[in-house]
Amino acid sequence: MRCRWIAAAFIGLLLSATAQSQTTALPAHSFFHVQLGNSASAQPISGRLLLFAVEAKAAEAEEKTESDGKSSVVDEVDANPFSATQTSVAAREVSRWTPGQINDIDADQLAFPAGYSQLPPGDYYVQAVLDVDHTYNYAGRGAGDLVSEVVKLHLPIASIPTLTLSKALPARDPWTLSASTPAAIRALLPEARQHANLVEFVSPSLSAFWGRPITMRGWVLTPPGYDAKAGKRYPTVYYTQGFGGNNDRVGGPLATVYAAMSKGEMPPMIWVFLDESSPTGTNEFADSVNNGPWGQALTTELIPQLESQYRMDAKSGGRFLNGHSSGGWATLWLQTRYPKIFGGTWSTSPDPSDFHDFTGIDLYAPHANAYRKPDGSAYPLVRDHDKVLGTFEQFAKLERVLGTYGGQLGSFEWVFSPRGKDGLPLPMFNRDTGDIDPAVVAYWRDHYDIAFRLQHNWPQLKPDLDGKIHLFVGTADTFYLDGAAHRLQAVLDGLHAKSSFTFLPNRTHFDLYVQGKDRQGLLKQISWQMYAVARPDSTLKAPLQPVQ
Repeated sequence: MRCRWIAAAFIGLLLSATAQSQTTALPAHSFFHVQLGNSASAQPISGRLLLFAVEAKAAEAEEKTESDGKSSVVDEVDANPFSATQTSVAAREVSRWTPGQINDIDADQLAFPAGYSQLPPGDYYVQAVLDVDHTYNYAGRGAGDLVSEVVKLHLPIASIPTLTLSKALPARDPWTLSASTPAAIRALLPEARQHANLVEFVSPSLSAFWGRPITMRGWVLTPPGYDAKAGKRYPTVYYTQGFGGNNDRVGGPLATVYAAMSKGEMPPMIWVFLDESSPTGTNEFADSVNNGPWGQALTTELIPQLESQYRMDAKSGGRFLNGHSSGGWATLWLQTRYPKIFGGTWSTSPDPSDFHDFTGIDLYAPHANAYRKPDGSAYPLVRDHDKVLGTFEQFAKLERVLGTYGGQLGSFEWVFSPRGKDGLPLPMFNRDTGDIDPAVVAYWRDHYDIAFRLQHNWPQLKPDLDGKIHLFVGTADTFYLDGAAHRLQAVLDGLHAKSSFTFLPNRTHFDLYVQGKDRQGLLKQISWQMYAVARPDSTLKAPLQPVQ
């Protein structure tokens, strides 16, 4: 397979050279010229060049729907994992690209869902993007990435079209709230910012692992009335973000929590918003042979440092965990791995905690395949209730085109997998065929399968862990994460462990927290449950909820 790719690349170079001198002839592959405009960058630049194309009528209809009929103008073309095959994506790496220089991209060599030469004839909107820091798979296009204007083309085309990268995207203000943020939260944003303190801590253990300074980042949010000089202490919640989150995308949750505490809808606690993003995806605060000792760094370095700075309870009964999705897995892992340190986790829609159900795939099955069920049908990965929106195979192959690391599936391997001879994590499955490597899965099981670890170590864990696991997930979870939660519950029930599992009927990955008209109702409920553990004798209680 690798030889065929090398040969295709060599042929592509020859075709590209011919095309530049004779642009009226259409090569066998579909090529595009992309020029680095002087307005986009004054210096040579490197990165991953991405080319996006979407059928024009479909894009215009979608824009019209999203704007409530006000406009059908398409000003951005991007991939969408919830409609994986709608947008065609091609990619190549470029290095030391100088302003004014043209690079050719073969839109058939590395493309998803298929090469551009296979697109049905018709009108398409096309846009080029240079991912300068290789973070597209994790966060999409962002600050410093270079983009072209959106161009409407009829494909196939008799000559090679040219797109020009004309502007660099500006940095996003982390305190910009979404348009849907309620006015009451917006009004309290200035006050919330005064109670928010940036965390930038250089970890000795992570720096030693990588051989360079590694900074742990986050925000500390103190409650209304907090006085650093007073004797009053507060329970502390360690909150981890889901996949795609980082320190610049936490303004909304931070403002929401502060506003709720101000109005008495949540109890007064200190919240630590941890950034678990990394160049390889999410580090999950798990010690890893690939990412380094993130769990050790958090529990033995960062937490003691924060507790020396802030009026935190600084004891197990006053340290709590909350996170959603990948953040849900991280908090579940931290609680089960360090049960003496934390007083309870309230994990929501966590990534798979039992690898017998890895988004519906049994990784331990003989001859397991990530793409196909035993009957040959495709494993779904993304759904909207009963409607399948995308398959595991589509998601994996789109991720491969967008970049070699930083994607969700690659992120699992950077945390869970053993390191290969080339210094990279061993892949859990073959990206071409979907075949699962049982040796890699055995390593995953022995080190990171939470259900397996609990089942085999419960006598030692029980004294410090019993009653501390609280898990919430929707029965219609968008990524089928309710399956693994059921398995984890069965394991704990079989151990006669005390735990709390809540399966919210018909809720998805994205509306789990909604209670009535309150989009953060579940978060408020969770906060009061935490407070009751830390302050069992407090007269401060959750306000009565109005009848919906």
